[in-house]
Amino acid sequence: MSYSVCLKPCSYCKQICNAVVLARLLNATLVVPKFMYSSVWRDVSQFSDIYQEEHFINYLTPDIRMVKELPNKLQSLDLEAIGSVVTDVDIPKESKPSFYLKNIIPILLRNGVVHLLGFGNRLAFDPIPFQLQRLRCRCNFHALQFAPKIQETGALLLRRLRKHEGHSGPLDHYLVGPYADSIMKEKRGQSAKASRYLAIHLRFEIDMVAHSLCEFGGGEEERQELEKYREIHLPALAHLKKTTKLPSPAEIRSEGLCPLTPEEAVLMLAALGFNRKTHVFVAGAQIYGGTRRLGALNSLYPYLVTKENLLSATELEPFKNFSSQLAALDFIGCTAANAFAMTDSGSQLSSLVSGYRIYYGGGKMPTIRPNKRRLAAIFVKNSTIEWKVFEQRVRKAVRQTKHIQSRSKGRSVYRYPRCKECMCPTD
Repeated sequence: MSYSVCLKPCSYCKQICNAVVLARLLNATLVVPKFMYSSVWRDVSQFSDIYQEEHFINYLTPDIRMVKELPNKLQSLDLEAIGSVVTDVDIPKESKPSFYLKNIIPILLRNGVVHLLGFGNRLAFDPIPFQLQRLRCRCNFHALQFAPKIQETGALLLRRLRKHEGHSGPLDHYLVGPYADSIMKEKRGQSAKASRYLAIHLRFEIDMVAHSLCEFGGGEEERQELEKYREIHLPALAHLKKTTKLPSPAEIRSEGLCPLTPEEAVLMLAALGFNRKTHVFVAGAQIYGGTRRLGALNSLYPYLVTKENLLSATELEPFKNFSSQLAALDFIGCTAANAFAMTDSGSQLSSLVSGYRIYYGGGKMPTIRPNKRRLAAIFVKNSTIEWKVFEQRVRKAVRQTKHIQSRSKGRSVYRYPRCKECMCPTD
């Protein structure tokens, strides 16, 4: 079974592991996934640029057969001409195993190969047999390990984030592998008081802003800029916006469907009690609006840093123009943090960070998840209420997950791995 994926940076693992499960279900040999080029992210990274390919293959050998490339006799086939190319258009979202047994196995039996193109959110989380769900978890939390250059630079990032800490974090070994030892070695001689840090993922890049159909205070200039972006990168959404009556930006915001702005994130953190002395690591790609939108964060939190602040241009050079690899560094910085705050519950990176902290954190790695619908109502009234009342309302709207939530039916095991399929002992 050949497989190509076209996804946002740092969301590859979800689709990779779904493909692993599908190969097991269909009793098919899996070709190591290929990543499709995206006109939005413009990243040519492939599997081995992000993950350790040999470890991935070897770890999953007891579960599925895997090869790095199609056999020569299959490479010569025109897969589209023989009907072996299956796209996201052909597969309903969250399809059950029965769909694949009915529709994909006949193609495999007839042609000996099927190429899944895209494969975004095309395998349901339930109902799935116990062993297949367990395989999903083993793939995500064990088989996928970052490539050595990402681990090495990730360890360097953590050392600088904890410049006053005398020990490594509880998740370092799982994130940066053997390079976790370098964190310990560098810190043994230091006696300064430990410095904890909060990580926050600002999912406020232009693709998210444009896709949300919300407005963010930029007036007509902002509306024209986002409309132009949609015409180029989100043509289906642009067409829908022109031909269908959609909810207004105000209605979308009231439903909690707009990403939090950096300014709103500042208000949320301040209301939760994070003061000026808090060390803050901000993850994210190019924030829409640039440094202007980060002004409030920088003003309230003078100890705010990003990977671009902590790593030199030379150290970042190997990752330049590879957004997925840069996202991997953000993933490491966020996952290892003493506390992590997400600003958009639908963010792939935030969801994966949250799941990793649950799986390996032993209930001691708090994650802050805002209820954006309740926050939206509070922000509308924030100029007419006292700060203490605002604090109380924000704290009610935010669930800090010190008590880990178990996975409910249909929810992602990558985000909510507390279930018997995932959290039982595994090798």
